[in-house]
Amino acid sequence: MSAQRLVGSRIREKRLDRGLQQAAVAELVGISPSYLNLIEHNRRRIGGKLLADLARVLDVDTTLLADGVDSETLDEMRAAAATLKGKVEVDRTEELAARYPGWAALIATQAQKVVALEEQSRVLTDRMSSDPKLAEALHEVISAVSAIHSSASILVGPEDLDQDWQKRFHQNIHTDSVRLAESSESLIAYLEAPQTSLAQAGSPFEKVEAFLAKTGFHLEAMENGIAPSAIIKEAGLEGSGATILWDVLQSYASDVALLPLSGFEKSCRKHNYEPDAIALEYGAPLSSVLRRMAQLPPENGHPPIGLVVCDAAGTLTFLKSVPGFSMPRSGGACPLWPLYGALSRPNQPIRMHVALPAPHATRFLCFAVAEPKGPSGFDAPPAMQSIMLAMPDPPEPATAPYPVGLSCRICPRIDCASRREPALTGMSVKSGL
Repeated sequence: MSAQRLVGSRIREKRLDRGLQQAAVAELVGISPSYLNLIEHNRRRIGGKLLADLARVLDVDTTLLADGVDSETLDEMRAAAATLKGKVEVDRTEELAARYPGWAALIATQAQKVVALEEQSRVLTDRMSSDPKLAEALHEVISAVSAIHSSASILVGPEDLDQDWQKRFHQNIHTDSVRLAESSESLIAYLEAPQTSLAQAGSPFEKVEAFLAKTGFHLEAMENGIAPSAIIKEAGLEGSGATILWDVLQSYASDVALLPLSGFEKSCRKHNYEPDAIALEYGAPLSSVLRRMAQLPPENGHPPIGLVVCDAAGTLTFLKSVPGFSMPRSGGACPLWPLYGALSRPNQPIRMHVALPAPHATRFLCFAVAEPKGPSGFDAPPAMQSIMLAMPDPPEPATAPYPVGLSCRICPRIDCASRREPALTGMSVKSGL
């Protein structure tokens, strides 16, 4: 549910906190009690003067009623509840968020940190079990210890040794001790994570996305032809993060050359943001158009547009969230999104209206296509990737939107054929919207 759709819940909670009757509040703002009841149950949108009047009567800041928390925060809260296996009142998540938005944000933030730390722990576990450099360092330590033990056991044995042999064994112990000290220091340095990396939770993909999110995923420097190396330096990313950002910027530069911003913005408005029509006008690949639409400057009045990319295994390699739209990186996402359906239909575009489960029933218009990443050869299958654009709250479709979810653990649709695991207690609903 978007922040706008939670306004009614927040109004109701603030009214109840202050002990005010619905009829009294309605009279003070000049509307009927029945209309206020519809607002409080999120059945009517609200803004402008009426929202300001309600904020004045309830003695709260207008932004507190208007903003509150978004659907991503609610999903983070539900995902955190999943770890306690039904011991949390999941069905009252929205009530908690509407009543205490600050606490809701804290719960979501803590949940994100837990996920990041679990991912860091998984990476370290993999490193401990399969890193060849670590195995070599441990072998060196064990070898040095064994050599020292062997020389020492001879020196303390019952056999008398002449001074030359004693001197030789003492020298061996000294040499192996120096080797042990050096290999131990090297091992400790290799295992010890720098403080800066401990402070930067999240995968390299998430760090790249966090940098791009600061500019709304629109890079003015790239639009003006600035070299990607300068942007990578500004981002302060190293290692795999810098490599991932380099790939993103190379793709960005190609899209800028193919679809210059000034003309592309006009084309988007002309074709009402229909990617296929825009691609036809430019003779451009649909994937380039989808990426370019997600790069539109938000301050120029364009609608919110989310973008997600995954590889052939379904792992997310890029995610641009917008209010109402996000997809989980940890755990299995819902396989019903067209992002994944496109993988089984390479190069065939998919246009689909989808909706999250009731009571949210937030709708999206999605465009997806899967294609090879990079050149293909005869000796190996192509590396496939799927890209999906998501536009929240589109006009009502002629037919019912296709039901999707976020992940099975927090999806209430009990009769979904694609379900992998049970939902949390108290969340079950039928798949109908």
